[in-house]
Amino acid sequence: MTQPLTGKIALVAGATRGAGRQIAVQLGAAGATVYATGRSSRAGRSEMDRPETIEETAELVSAAGGTGIAVQVDHLVPDQVRDLVARIDAEHRQLDVLVNDIWGGDPLVTWDKPVW
Repeated sequence: MTQPLTGKIALVAGATRGAGRQIAVQLGAAGATVYATGRSSRAGRSEMDRPETIEETAELVSAAGGTGIAVQVDHLVPDQVRDLVARIDAEHRQLDVLVNDIWGGDPLVTWDKPVW
């Protein structure tokens, strides 16, 4: 199996669960090094209190054939984003793929009532 993204560096913002997690895993399966970011980690959950963690995502990326790197980041906090970019720059001097899968709107949605 070919891995066309070998040597490429990806950042998936919002990789804790759902689409972001699967995008990260598929980038890993294609050979990429993937920085999986989100707020929920083994060290502490976000206010959503969901059980999935960025560490699990990073492990799935590595199991798929890439290199998964978990970084706890709240992308609404500029200093955390700045530190993440500085880390990627220091470790790899490149960023080839950027995926923004940040939602965070669950508290704004009432699923049991019509929108109209």
